[in-house]
Amino acid sequence: MITKIILEEELNAEELRKLEILFRETDRDILDSFLILTDSLALARICGELRMAVAAVISGEGKDFSEIPYAVTDIEDLDETYLERVWQRYRSIPWKICETERCIVRETVPEDVESFYDIYRDKEITSYMENLFEDREKERQYIRDYAEKVYGFYGFGMWTVCLKETGEVIGRAGISMREGFEEPELGYVIGKKWQRQGLAEEVCREILAYGREELGFERVRALMHPENTASERLCRKLGFCYKEKRTLDGILYNSYMIEFCITE
Repeated sequence: MITKIILEEELNAEELRKLEILFRETDRDILDSFLILTDSLALARICGELRMAVAAVISGEGKDFSEIPYAVTDIEDLDETYLERVWQRYRSIPWKICETERCIVRETVPEDVESFYDIYRDKEITSYMENLFEDREKERQYIRDYAEKVYGFYGFGMWTVCLKETGEVIGRAGISMREGFEEPELGYVIGKKWQRQGLAEEVCREILAYGREELGFERVRALMHPENTASERLCRKLGFCYKEKRTLDGILYNSYMIEFCITE
């Protein structure tokens, strides 16, 4: 990724016109390698029209950058990780969320769907959670929409869990928002082949740390069916405490909560 900062004070009308011509004549692969940072609304709109990665530099002058999904406020102290992730989002490259000793957690892509169907084939997996669509293309489209509407809006959600050594998809885990609840919710599923190896605890611990340190969550909820004793044991290991019973779609669930000690 190549980051280019172009400020409005550097551009007059003629320079803006020449820059637009240059962009339009540039090879697509080169354009795709750039992330443009600019406080020029006109230039930001040109980049948007050309499907270039662009982030607005907010200078407090009241410009309407509502069409631009990403922004920075201090170009003197740029967060390289944030910029990399902005560029990845434009290029539809999944974010690597975190890693553990044995696993990598990353955003889900449509190519993961075949592995999900293998994992969800076991009836025990779907005893306490929703199944996948019967039509695999519908599931792939759901993943595409999820990336745009959930990852793109919240910056978090349910992710894919892979073995670090082989890259094999072994499950899903993450933090999501459920309608009717204020707190984010931890969820996970690990394929039966990889259960009883401590992988769920390993992954969920790291995800909770990510939620606390990177997302700034003060508490996270976990909902589980009363008969799901394995998940209950895991939640207690992770530090969750029982709070209450909640009814969803006519089913009674146990609600657990973990609260983080936030230090300045």
